[in-house]
Amino acid sequence: MTTATERRDGESWTLLQTMLEEQFTLHTHRLTELTVSARLPRRGGYDDRTLEASAAAARQGIADTAHALRRMSEGTYGRCEECSRPIPLGRLRAQPHARYCTPCHRSR
Repeated sequence: MTTATERRDGESWTLLQTMLEEQFTLHTHRLTELTVSARLPRRGGYDDRTLEASAAAARQGIADTAHALRRMSEGTYGRCEECSRPIPLGRLRAQPHARYCTPCHRSR
């Protein structure tokens, strides 16, 4: 099985970085929209709970993708933060911000 760290300089690595950057941008735009909606008289059609839950999800998405991009720049991206084993490329394609291999994620 090919791991992300084995393909660090390859096309897959570039694709993962692009995906993370796009996710960061999308979450940032979403949070901006929700912040503006929260200031509108009728909350932009959102009820308070939905607005807060959506904003919290956007903030978490920003944090997750920023953390993954930081790990990528540090050279630790693609390694499990728990056991240090390589995270399979398929898992990273499905969840580019994945911090743990599947066994460690399940045990958490």
